[in-house]
Amino acid sequence: MKPFRFKQFDVQQSSEVFRVGTDAVLLGILSNVHQAKEILEVGTGTGIIALMLAQRNPEAKILAIDINPEAVKISQNNFSQSVFSPRLKSRLQDFKQSDTKEQFDLILSNPPYFEVSSSEKDILARQRLELDFSDLIQKASELLSAKGLFSVIIPIESEKQFTQICNESLLFLQRKVIIKGIETAEPKRVVLEYCFRKSEAIIENFVIEKSPRVYSDEYLELTKDFHVFNKKAL
Repeated sequence: MKPFRFKQFDVQQSSEVFRVGTDAVLLGILSNVHQAKEILEVGTGTGIIALMLAQRNPEAKILAIDINPEAVKISQNNFSQSVFSPRLKSRLQDFKQSDTKEQFDLILSNPPYFEVSSSEKDILARQRLELDFSDLIQKASELLSAKGLFSVIIPIESEKQFTQICNESLLFLQRKVIIKGIETAEPKRVVLEYCFRKSEAIIENFVIEKSPRVYSDEYLELTKDFHVFNKKAL
């Protein structure tokens, strides 16, 4: 399988690990990473998000975990081949069973969000089989530092449920980015950021394509340090 090439790093891919996708890129460019020193990514896959965050914040140290041994293998290889390798670590770990005493300034995940089904495609990465929303949120609340952020990208129809579960763990919505695939379409994804402090949430809108196969100016601006492409969508 061909690697996915960015300006400062390459992402090797595997048929056994969820491939580089738009959701991962969106979380990588939209997450508030600049104040974070210690970062945890849950379900790293190929390691693309961790690599993007390492590029955006040259001070951050990032621990990327996954329950899939093949994902850990390929992400660690991608880390070791990058200029950011001293600040990146990949670990085989079930997040639910994590007993680390570390606290993180940013915990983020592109979590499995489909209900369990008969589909065999990317089952761990796509279906809530090994990690459901409640497990993810509860453990994140335990490992998040007092002023830390918990950031995810999920389908917009899951937002209400996700926020309710977060509130039960005393995590409150701070920022919401509503994402449209194309300007004239209904939004399908949302990036959500939570913290332990109650405040009025900042609401933002983000459009990937302003017309079919043509990227929006905001998408081009935020990805200019990563993607190598013209203004037409890949």
